[in-house]
Amino acid sequence: MSERALPSTARVVIIGGGIMGCGLAYHLAHEGWTDVVLLEKAELTSGSTWHAAGQITHSTSSFALGKCVGYNIDLYSKVLEAETGQSVTWHGCGSLRLAYTDDELDWLHQTISVGKGLGFPMEIVGPERIRELHPFYNLDGVKAALHTPDDGHVDPAGAAFALAKGARQLGVKVIRRCRATNVTQQPNGEWLVETEQGNIACEHVVNAGGTYARQVALWSGYDLPTTSMTHHYLITDTVPEFQALDKELPVVRDDRLVSGYIRMEQKKGLIGIYEKANPNTVWENHCPWEAENELFEPDYDRIMPWLENAMDRMPILADLGITREVHGAISHPPDGNPLIGPAPGLKNYWCCCGTQIGIGWGPGLTRELARWMVHGAADINMREFDPRRFGPYADKSFQITKAKEDYLLRHEIPFPFFNRLDARPVKPSALYDDLKAAGAVFEEVYGHERPRWFAPEGVEAKDIYGFRRTKLHDIVGAEVRAVREKAGIMDISAFSKVEISGPDAASFLDRLVPNRLPAVGRIGLTHLLNDQGRIELENTVVRLAEDRLYLVCAAFFEQRLVDYLTFAKAGEDVTITNRSTDWGALALNGPKARDILGACTSSDLSNADFKWMTGQEIAVGGHRLWAFRMSYAGELGWEFHGPRAAIQGAFRALKAAGKRHGLADYGSFAMNALRMEKAFKGAGELTNEVTLPEADVMRFVRMDKAFRGKAATEAAAASPLRWVCAYLEVAGDGRSDGNGGEAVLAGGKQVGTVSSIAFGHSVGKLLAFAYVKADHAKPATELEVVIMGEPRHAKVLSEPAYDPEGRVPRGAALQAVPV
Repeated sequence: MSERALPSTARVVIIGGGIMGCGLAYHLAHEGWTDVVLLEKAELTSGSTWHAAGQITHSTSSFALGKCVGYNIDLYSKVLEAETGQSVTWHGCGSLRLAYTDDELDWLHQTISVGKGLGFPMEIVGPERIRELHPFYNLDGVKAALHTPDDGHVDPAGAAFALAKGARQLGVKVIRRCRATNVTQQPNGEWLVETEQGNIACEHVVNAGGTYARQVALWSGYDLPTTSMTHHYLITDTVPEFQALDKELPVVRDDRLVSGYIRMEQKKGLIGIYEKANPNTVWENHCPWEAENELFEPDYDRIMPWLENAMDRMPILADLGITREVHGAISHPPDGNPLIGPAPGLKNYWCCCGTQIGIGWGPGLTRELARWMVHGAADINMREFDPRRFGPYADKSFQITKAKEDYLLRHEIPFPFFNRLDARPVKPSALYDDLKAAGAVFEEVYGHERPRWFAPEGVEAKDIYGFRRTKLHDIVGAEVRAVREKAGIMDISAFSKVEISGPDAASFLDRLVPNRLPAVGRIGLTHLLNDQGRIELENTVVRLAEDRLYLVCAAFFEQRLVDYLTFAKAGEDVTITNRSTDWGALALNGPKARDILGACTSSDLSNADFKWMTGQEIAVGGHRLWAFRMSYAGELGWEFHGPRAAIQGAFRALKAAGKRHGLADYGSFAMNALRMEKAFKGAGELTNEVTLPEADVMRFVRMDKAFRGKAATEAAAASPLRWVCAYLEVAGDGRSDGNGGEAVLAGGKQVGTVSSIAFGHSVGKLLAFAYVKADHAKPATELEVVIMGEPRHAKVLSEPAYDPEGRVPRGAALQAVPV
C-alpha cells in the first residue's frame, strides 16, 4: 500500500493498524464515514495480529460475542475476498470442543442452547463420530464433543490487509510508518493527534493500539486497563499421516488436557497452549516503540506439562521436530473481554483494543463500534465490552493481577456466575466485615463488593458452580422465603448513586428523561436514551428538594451515568456529584419491615405519613439518612441511603431490632429471583439494543413533553416492532433452570432469545424475560425455551407471578400467594 501525506484534519483518527484498527476503518467507511485516517507506526499487522493463530469458532456461551462470530465467519468465508480481491486464505475445516467430565458436557449443552438462538449449525457428537471426523486424536476419557462444522481459520495478515484495502477503496487514508506521539483534547473539544509527520486535528480519536494501547491512553490521562500476556503456539515438521488427506481435519479444542488447541497448518501440526501455571506478563511499564513483528524466546519449562499432554493426545506428532515457535504478546483486560466503546470521562475518545482473540472477535466488534460512533448506538448489547465497566480502582497492580487470573481461566469451564477472586476486595462497603462474618459470598461490581448469597456452615463457594441446580438453589430459596414471609436486609451500596443539584437541576434533567420528574419528596422511575431512542440507563429518581435530584441505577453503569449527564450539559447551572463510593445503601423488605424499622426510629411509618414511593430524611438507630419507601423485591419495604458511617450504624440497629422478627440477610441472587417474580425488568432487558416500546416500558413515558430520543421513540412506537420483551413461565424439570441467552422457539423455529431467567421460589415457577417477535409476545402465547439443549414448554404471562395488583408494597395484605 502506498504512503499518503498526513492531512491536517479528519473526522476520525485511528491509532493502530492491526486487525482492530483495520476492521474499524473498514466498517466506518461502510457506515458512511470516509473522512478517516488510520495511523500505523510500522507496517500493518506488525504488532499482535501477524502472529495470531487466526482461528474462529461458533462455540461461545456469550450471545453478544456469538453475534460477532457469526458475522465474522461470513465475512471471512464469503464477503471480504470477493469485495476487495485480497486473499484471506479461509480454511473452513470445522471444530471439535471436547468434554471429559459431566460439567464440560453441560457446558456444551449450554452452548447449544445459545447457539440455536443465533442460528448456528452445531451438534454434540459421541466418540464414534469424533473418530470419523478426526481419526488421529486419542479419545481416552472423552465423553463427547461439540461439533461446529462451519468454523475455521484465516490468514491473520491477509484478513487485516483485506479490511484495510476495503477501507481505502471507500476513501479512508491508511498511513504507515507514522507513529503517533501524543493525543490531547483542545479547548474546542477537538482532539489533536501529534505524529512523527506532523499534527492532525479530529473530532473523534480511536485507540486501537493493541499492546501499545495503555501507554497511548496515558497521553490523555486515561489508565486503560489492559496487560500484555505472552502465549505460545508451535508448528511441527510435516506430518506423514496428513499427506494423503483430501480435506483438512477440524480444529480440536481440548480445554482439560491440552489447555488449548491442535490443528493442521498445511500438512504440519499446530499446537497452541494456555498454560495453567506461571502466566507471563511483558512490557508492564512500556511497550518499546521500536518493537516490530516482535516474538520472545519460547519457555518450554512453562508449557511442558501441556505440551506433553498434546503429544499424548496426538501421538502422530510426538516424534516430530518443531519447525517454528511463536511466543508473542496479546492484550488481556482484567475480565478477558475486549474494550470496545467510549473511554470513561473523555468525549469522542473511543477504545478499540484489549481484544485477546482479535481475528475471531474483531470484525464484528468493530462493526458495532462503527455503528455506535456513526449512529449513536450499536446493534448488539455492548455492556460486557464497554470500557466504562472499569473505574479508577482498576489501577496497574489490579490490571496485572486480574490479567494473569484471566489467562489461567482461558481454557477453564465458564461456569455461570464464576467468582474471580484475585485482587479483591477493592472497594468493600462499610458493612463488608459484618456481612463476611455472617457468611456472605461477595461478587465484584464496578469494584464494589456486593453480597451474592450467604453460605450456611459447611458450604463453600465452589459447591455452587454448575450449569444445573446446585446447593445454591435451596440456599437462595431460603433467602427469598425469609423476605416474603418475615423480612430481609441487603447491602445495596454498590448501586450507582449520583446527585444533581443547582438552580437548573430540574430543568436540566427534565429535558433528558421521558417521564415527568417527581415532586419534592416523591420517587419516580425513568430512563435515559441516546439519540436513536435506545435505552442507555434506567434510573430511580428521588426529588430531595426543588434544586436537588438523586439518581440511582445499576452498579456497573456508574461511569456511564456520570458521563451521560456531564456531556449533556449545555450551559446549565448544575453540579453533578458522584456519591457511589462515599455513600452506602441498604434495603429492608418484608411483612415485618415496618415493625423492625419502627423499633429504630421515632418517625411515623404509617401509610398516611410515609406513603409508598416517597422519601424522607429520618434517624435510624440515631443515624441520619434518607429513607425511600420503595421495594425492588415487591414487598413492604424501605431503602436507606447516606454516608457510609450512618449506613453502618443503621444496619447494626436494624439487625438488632430484627432478631425477634426473624430478619435474615439476603444477596443479589435472591434479589434477582424476587424481581423476576414481580416482573421487574432489569439491566438484561433494558439495553442499547432496544427502544422503550420494544422493552414494553411505555408506561414510564410522557409523550407530551420533550426528551432526548423522543423523535426516535415516536418513530419506533408508530412502526412494526422488531421484537418485544415478553414475560414467560417456563416448564421446570427440577434439575436445571437455564442461565440466560437461551433460544426461544415457536413451532420449532427460533423467534427470540432469553434475556433473564430465574426460579421464583415464592411461586414455585421458572420465570424468564425474553425478546421475541412481536406476534409471539401476546399473553397466553405458547412457546418453547431451549434449556441445556432441550426444548421446554413456555407460556407468555400477562401479569406478575407474585402480587399482580401490587398491593403488598403499598401496605395492603396479599390475599393469596400461589404456591
